[in-house]
Amino acid sequence: MKMKRILLGMAFGATFASCDQPKKADAETTNEKKPNVLIIVADDLGYSDIGPFGGNIQTPIINDLAKQGMLFSNFHVLPTCSPTRSALLSGNDNHVAGLGIMGEMDYPALHHLQLPGYSAELSEQVVTIPEVLRTNGYHTYMTGKWHLGEGPGHDPFDRGFEQTFILGTGGGSHFNDRKALSLLQHMEYTRNGKIVDPPQDFYSSRNYTDSMLQFIDRNKTDGKPFMAFLSFTAVHDPLHAPKEYIDKYKGKFDMGWDSLWTLRLKNLQALGIVSKDAANFIKNPAIPKWDKLSQHDKEDFARDMEVYAAMLDYMDMSIGRVFDYLKQNGMYDNTMIIFMSDNGANGAMATAYPGNADGKYLGSFNNKMENRGLQNSYIEMGPGWAQASSSPFRMFKGFAAEGGIKAPLIVKMPGQMKDAGQWNKNFFHVTDIMPTILDITGSTYPKQNKGKDIHPLIGKSMLPVLKGDSTAIHNNDGMGWELFEMKAYIKGNWKILRLPQPFGSGQWQLFDLEKDPGETTDLSAKYPDVKSSLIQSWETYAKQNDVYDHKGHFDSVYRKSYGVDDDD
Repeated sequence: MKMKRILLGMAFGATFASCDQPKKADAETTNEKKPNVLIIVADDLGYSDIGPFGGNIQTPIINDLAKQGMLFSNFHVLPTCSPTRSALLSGNDNHVAGLGIMGEMDYPALHHLQLPGYSAELSEQVVTIPEVLRTNGYHTYMTGKWHLGEGPGHDPFDRGFEQTFILGTGGGSHFNDRKALSLLQHMEYTRNGKIVDPPQDFYSSRNYTDSMLQFIDRNKTDGKPFMAFLSFTAVHDPLHAPKEYIDKYKGKFDMGWDSLWTLRLKNLQALGIVSKDAANFIKNPAIPKWDKLSQHDKEDFARDMEVYAAMLDYMDMSIGRVFDYLKQNGMYDNTMIIFMSDNGANGAMATAYPGNADGKYLGSFNNKMENRGLQNSYIEMGPGWAQASSSPFRMFKGFAAEGGIKAPLIVKMPGQMKDAGQWNKNFFHVTDIMPTILDITGSTYPKQNKGKDIHPLIGKSMLPVLKGDSTAIHNNDGMGWELFEMKAYIKGNWKILRLPQPFGSGQWQLFDLEKDPGETTDLSAKYPDVKSSLIQSWETYAKQNDVYDHKGHFDSVYRKSYGVDDDD
C-alpha cells in the first residue's frame, strides 16, 4: 500500500517524488524529544462520511488512524469554515478572533460600526498556535486553505507559519484554472506571503500534500520538532476529483439520499454514537424524496455524490502519503495527529454564493455527465446528500443546529495510546485544540503578542483525557455560538437554539441532546427555568466574546443566500 500511494502521487504529477529517497531514522527513543504536531482539517466533511464514523466511502488511512487514536463523537465546531479555523488556531471564540462574519457575504448595516469581532480577518487580540510554538523551538508549516484574511499582515506567513503554500480564500476550482465560487470572489495562492501561480497539473489535495512533505523534509535533520497544519480544500464544492477516482464509485450511490440517510443512521446506532432508543428524527421537508425525482436528475445527483466520495478517497490517500513519509523517517511515533472537519456537510446550492443567483456564471461551466466532476465543471453536494451525510442530525453547514456544528474528531497521541481505538462521548469544542497542543508541547500561552494584550484562552486542554486520566474536561461548563444570527448554547445534555425563520421558529428553543439528538422536541414549556438559565448564560457569553446584537441584520442576508424571500 505504501508503494501504491507513492506511485499514485507520481502518476498525478507529484513534485515531491523528485526528492531524495528518505532514509530511515536511527532507532532512538522519542521520549526525550518534543513531539511533532500534525493538524489535518477536511473542508465541509459530513459527520458520518469517514469509515470510523459509519461512512461507506473508502478511507483506509483514516480508519487505521482511528484504531491508533481516540475518537470523539461529541466534538463541536462553528457552523462554517473560517470561524472554525479562527477558533482552532487561537483557542478563542470566533468573534474574539475577528470572524463574527465571513468576508464573502455583505453586511452593509455593520460596516460603519467597525466592530473588532466582525472584521472577517484574524484578529490581533489573539495569538495563534504557530506563533506560540515558534517561540518554543518549533518549525511551523501550513499548506491548503487559510480563509482568515489576505494581503500583507493577514497571510499565515505573517501569523507564525514559517513555510506556507496556501489558498487565501474559501474555495473554488481544485484544478489550476482558478475559477472562483462566484464572479464576486477570486482565488489567490501564496507561498510564504508572495502570490504564486499553481502548476499546470495542479490538483488541490495532491499539491498541498506535496508542499507539506517538502517543508518537513527540508528541516528533518536539524533536530527541531515541527507543527504542521495540512488544511485541505476537499471536500468543498465545486466537487472535483481525478477521473480514475470518480470511476471507482460508479453506481455506489444509485440508492439515493433517502436510503443513504437510513444507512448512515443505522451505522451510527450500531457504533453506539446514536442511541437505538432515539426514534424522533425529522428530515428537511424542502428536500424532495429520491423516488420522486426524474431518472435524469437521479443520474446527475448520483454522479455528484460519486465525485464527492472520490474527493474524500483521494484525500485519504494523500494523508497516507504523509504518514508513510513520517514512518520512513522515524517521525510518526513521536507525532501527535489531529484529524477533524471544520463544519457539517455543505447543503447550500451553488446559486447561494453571492452573485450566482442569476445563473450566468454557473451557466459557463460544462456539467454534462462526461465532464461532471472534472475541470470546468461546477457541481455541489446539495441539501439531499448533505442531509444524509449529517444523518440523523438537524440541518447542515451554516446552521447552529447539530448537523452544522457537530464534526468528526480523531486524535492520535505520540507513542502507544492507553485507550487506542476507544470512543469518548463527552462534549469537546474546537477551542480545546490549542490548549491541548500547548500542553503536550510544553508551550506557555502569553499575556501579550507583538506588544499587545491578548484575550485569554477559553478552551481547555484535552490532555488528561488523551492520557486516560479523565473522560471529560468541561463538566458543568457551557459553550455559546453565534453566526449569521444563528444562536446556541450547550451545557451538559441541554441545548438552546435560535434559528431565524424559515429555518426555525425565530425564538429560543430547548432540547435534551441525550434523548433527542435530532433536536425535534422543544422542551421550553416543560423546563422554563432551564431555558431561562441557559439564555442568561448565552447573554454572558455574548458580552465576554465581542458578540454584537445584530438581530435582523443577518436574517435578511442569510435568507437571501439560501434563496428565501422575506415574504415566505
